[in-house]
Amino acid sequence: MKPLTGVFPIAPTPFTASGALDLEGKRRVLDCMIDQGVDGICILANYSEQFLLTDEERTTLLDLCMSHIAGRVPVIATTSHYSTRIACERGRAAAKAGAAMLMVMPPYHGATLRADEKGVLEHFAQIAEASGLPIMVQDAPLSGVNLSMPFLVRLAREVPLVSYFKIEIPGTAGKLRSLIESGGAAIVGPFDGEESITLMADLDAGATGTMPSALLPDLIKPVFVHYRAGRRKEAADAYARILPLINFENRQCGLRATKTVMMEGGVIKSDAVRHPLEALHPATKAGLLELAREVNPLALRWGR
Repeated sequence: MKPLTGVFPIAPTPFTASGALDLEGKRRVLDCMIDQGVDGICILANYSEQFLLTDEERTTLLDLCMSHIAGRVPVIATTSHYSTRIACERGRAAAKAGAAMLMVMPPYHGATLRADEKGVLEHFAQIAEASGLPIMVQDAPLSGVNLSMPFLVRLAREVPLVSYFKIEIPGTAGKLRSLIESGGAAIVGPFDGEESITLMADLDAGATGTMPSALLPDLIKPVFVHYRAGRRKEAADAYARILPLINFENRQCGLRATKTVMMEGGVIKSDAVRHPLEALHPATKAGLLELAREVNPLALRWGR
């Protein structure tokens, strides 16, 4: 498979005002994202509210996403679970459905259940064997698992399908740089995440992909394209223009930002989130939309 590079945003999961899955809205989300010019789509991730979905809903969404995207762009399916057995089952299902790659967090549950390095390595090795797909390790604070750079290099070398790494921790650029330098050819896809909030520094460190939300990938992609073409100043200028919105999303809104902008832009009918998540405060929503209107992402106008 040709290495996956570029902008791979996370697809949100729209709900009706009563909290049910909005499947037609999901199809519209996917069409909007493809029109945003994305290089691929990640599904069932944390920004998809995967932790608020039943197993049956996960299956429904996996099937819907794969059938509706229908090969237009590659799909990365998130299959994280503390149980290695369940993570393997999810990986097999994603492979059967046609996913190009899995994204997996290290096993964790609650505040204290963690695997040691031996357990983490075995977890990823078994998922790789079960699915046969390339795996992206999600290195994020949410898991509470310390994935050291030497361990990630060891993981990549001992489990060759584990060749992509989404780093979204404090000091992402430094970790990416060290990972690339130490891992060499074993590190096929060094990505950043966290709404692309440190994208320029991460590109300087050698990132070949980014995984933002679906709020403004159409405006993030020019940054990536300029940079990869050697036009760093143009990339920095384009990034500076959108950074206030990215910062507001990251620090004030989280996953709710994309839904709010997509509702305003007629992509979905409701920006509802499931309890215990709460809706954005009206003042926060107003601030978000004010910044969005200044840069006019496609999500703000796609359905109007």
